[in-house]
Amino acid sequence: MSATSAAPAGATSGTPARRPGIVLAVILVTQLMVILDATVVNIAMPHIQQALHFSPSSLSWVQNAYALAFGGLLLLGARAGDLLGRRRVFLTGVSVFTLASLLGGLAPNAELLLAARVLQGIGGAIAAPAALTLLMLTYREGPERMKALGYYSLISSGGGSVGLVLGGMLTDWASWRWGLFINVPIGVALILTARQVLTETEPETGRFDVAGAVTSTLGITSLVYGFIRVAEKGWTAAEVLVAFAAGVVLLVSFVLIERRVSHPIVPLRLFRSATRTASYLTMLLIVGTMFGMFFFLTQYLQGVLGLKPFAAGLAFLPLTGLLFAQSRVVPKLIARIDGAKLMLIGSTLVTLGTIWLTRLDSHSTYLHDVVGPLLLFGAGAGMIFIPLVGRAISGVAPEDSGAASGMLNVVQQVGGALGLGILVTIFGTASRNSTSTIPREVLVDGVHAAFVGSLVYAAVSLAMIVFTVQPWKWFRGAPEPVETPAVVDSHV
Repeated sequence: MSATSAAPAGATSGTPARRPGIVLAVILVTQLMVILDATVVNIAMPHIQQALHFSPSSLSWVQNAYALAFGGLLLLGARAGDLLGRRRVFLTGVSVFTLASLLGGLAPNAELLLAARVLQGIGGAIAAPAALTLLMLTYREGPERMKALGYYSLISSGGGSVGLVLGGMLTDWASWRWGLFINVPIGVALILTARQVLTETEPETGRFDVAGAVTSTLGITSLVYGFIRVAEKGWTAAEVLVAFAAGVVLLVSFVLIERRVSHPIVPLRLFRSATRTASYLTMLLIVGTMFGMFFFLTQYLQGVLGLKPFAAGLAFLPLTGLLFAQSRVVPKLIARIDGAKLMLIGSTLVTLGTIWLTRLDSHSTYLHDVVGPLLLFGAGAGMIFIPLVGRAISGVAPEDSGAASGMLNVVQQVGGALGLGILVTIFGTASRNSTSTIPREVLVDGVHAAFVGSLVYAAVSLAMIVFTVQPWKWFRGAPEPVETPAVVDSHV
C-alpha cells in the first residue's frame, strides 16, 4: 500500500504534453505495472520456493527485496526527477524495471531472482514519482485533472489486489516466471510510446541526498535481514547480532546526516507534529498487518486447503472488490462523516478480521473461515487509508509537501517489509517448535503464530488511532477537521 497526496512543488509548470489521453494511458499502465509487482509473485511463492530451493524464512525476501528497494529509494527517485528532468527519469525507471523483470523471469537460482527484484524496486522508485508529476503537468487545475487523478487513484487502490488474481492465473496456466515476463512487452511498449508523447520538464537546481538514501535503505534492510535470520539461526547467532548492530548504526547515521545536509531526503521537522508522527506509525503497523495477511494466507490457502494458484488468487476477490468499492465511496463519505470516525471503524474491522484469522486450523474451510476476514479487511482498510493520509499531510509547509507525501510511501513499503520480517521470525520459530510431524499441521502451527503476531500489529495500530483521534472528545464538541489529500494512492 502506499499513499501519495499532492504533486511535488513545481508540478504545475512546464510544457503541456502532446496527446494527453495517451499520456494518461502511459502513466496509468506504468502505475499498474509497478503496483502489481508488489503482489503478483505472492500467489506463486510455493512454486518459487520449490523451483529455486528457498527456505521457508528466506522466501519472504522475494517480496521484501522489492519493497525495500522501492520504498527506500522512492524519495531519491522523486528528487532525481526534479534535478534531471521527469521524462528522462521516467524512461530510465521503466527501462530498468523492464530489464529487471526479464532477468527475474530467467533467474536460475534464488540469488539472481532476489537481485532482479532489487533492480525492479529501483526501477519502480525512479519511475513512479516522475509518472505522477507528469500527470499533474499534463492536466491543469480543474475537472479534467480531477478525473485523471480519479483514474490514477482507482488503479493504485486496487492494483495490488488484482496482482494476486493475475499472479495465480499466470502461475496456474503457464509458470510463476510469467508473473515477471509479462512486464517485458508492456515495458517495451511504454518506452516506445512515452518517447513519442512525453515532453521534458525543466531541470531544477539542488543536490542529491545520496548518503541519506543509502544509510536509511541499508539500515532497514539490515534489521529485516536480522529478523528473518533469527527464524533459522536464533537470536544469539553472530550474523543476526551483526545485522541488528549494523542496522542501528546505519539508522543513527541517517538521522545525523539528515540534521546536517542542506537538502535532506527526509526533513526531520516533519516529525515535530505528534499527530503526524502517530499517523506514520499507524500506517507502518497497518501495512505490516496487511502484508502479513497476504503472505501467510497465501501459504495457508495452498498448503492447507490445497487450492491451486489460480483458485488461491480468486480467493482474494472479496477483498479486491471491497477495496475498489471503498476507493470510490470513502472520499464521498468524508464530505459527510468525520474521517476520524472512519479510521476508528476501519481499524476495528481490520482487528476483528485478524482475530478471525487466528482461529484458522487444519479443519477450516474457505467459505466459513476465510471469506469473512477478507471482507473485514477490505472494508476496514478502505476506511483507514484516505483519512489517515489526510491527517499525515495536514499542516505541512508547502516546501515540505512532496517530502511528507513521499514519506507515506516509504513508511508503507518499509512497514510491509519490516512487519513481514518479524512475522517470518514468529512463523519460523513456531514451525520449528511444532509437536506435529505432519507438514500440513506444522504449516498450520506456523501460520497461526504469525496471525497472532499480526493481531499485535492491528491492536497497537487501533490504539494509535484512538490516541490520534481522541474519540472521547467527540461528546464535548466538534472534532478537528481533517484535510483530505488531492489524490490517494493506496496499493496493497
